Amino acid sequence: MPVPTLPPFPNNVPTHPLLVIDYELLKSGDSKEKDRLWSAATELGFWYLKNHGADESVNGMFDMGADTMNLPMEEKMKFDQGDDGLSFGYKAPGACTVDVSGSLDTVEFLNIAKDDALSYPQVSRRTYPHTVNDQMNPTVIPFVRKSLEVNDLVLAIFNEKLGLPGGTLDNLHTAGGEFSGCEARLIKAPAGLKAGNLALAAHTDFGSLSFLHNRLGGLQVLPPGVEEWQYVKPVPGHAICNVGDALSILSGGILRSNIHRVVPPPGEQSKFERWSLVFFSRPGNSVLLQALTDQSPMIANAVENSDNTINFNTGETAEQWFMRRVKNKRTNNYKGPETWLASRGTERGRA
Repeated sequence: MPVPTLPPFPNNVPTHPLLVIDYELLKSGDSKEKDRLWSAATELGFWYLKNHGADESVNGMFDMGADTMNLPMEEKMKFDQGDDGLSFGYKAPGACTVDVSGSLDTVEFLNIAKDDALSYPQVSRRTYPHTVNDQMNPTVIPFVRKSLEVNDLVLAIFNEKLGLPGGTLDNLHTAGGEFSGCEARLIKAPAGLKAGNLALAAHTDFGSLSFLHNRLGGLQVLPPGVEEWQYVKPVPGHAICNVGDALSILSGGILRSNIHRVVPPPGEQSKFERWSLVFFSRPGNSVLLQALTDQSPMIANAVENSDNTINFNTGETAEQWFMRRVKNKRTNNYKGPETWLASRGTERGRA
């Protein structure tokens, strides 16, 4: 299916510029490009990535997502995430809360576990609609593999910059082949939402790295020291990448997991459905989320001099961190403000 023609992003809304990182230069070992990536990841925690080579599989994933979301609701709900903290599967609009008052979200999405994609046709975590299975080999698996390739290279660069022993971050994210929360997510937001509607509430990402592709605006960041939310402009052929909580904690806060949210697209773009696709890389389920102070003097120094806004010894594994946050966002689990607060990560106290 050809890429749709959409209105341009308006030039009269506040935007925040991101550094553009060239994936091909990173692959070649270019030291200056590695330094630019490091600056982006430690200052804002967001950057554009070009020449990543994922465009074909991204377009295929959007087509597969449209086929899936067009299924009858009764069929989609056969693959519902449920309310027990498991992320993989379908989430209907309104199934999650977006604020302390329990307001409902407006998007539907489908999460596909990396473990299921790489074990296909064997089922590792759960089953999916036939629209997903039909495209698993030609579309889903290539997208997952490309996303892992991209994020694994970034992790290797961060490993070097943090002064960690070789392969430390890679081992924490492969962990001998154990299951993890890594997943591909297709998100559909309806057209015509009012400007005040939140598609996704202010949050930090649960995992280590996010590899995002979208065609319309709506993503906003709150840069450090800034009080006004600013849009991140979508740029054709450029992914938007960011650091999540797990990597921020492991690095002692050196790598920044910045708060962000999703609102309706601005201007004429608001008249169109907003689709986005993201791959989340997360540590192995048994990995304890704590700063790697014993493996890097840089990390130890960062924790020693931190301002105590982030707990660098969470006492939770990556799986527990992930499931707690997912479970407490579910509308059926909402009991009051305490439920919302229990869904928070490193952004707690900042939103």
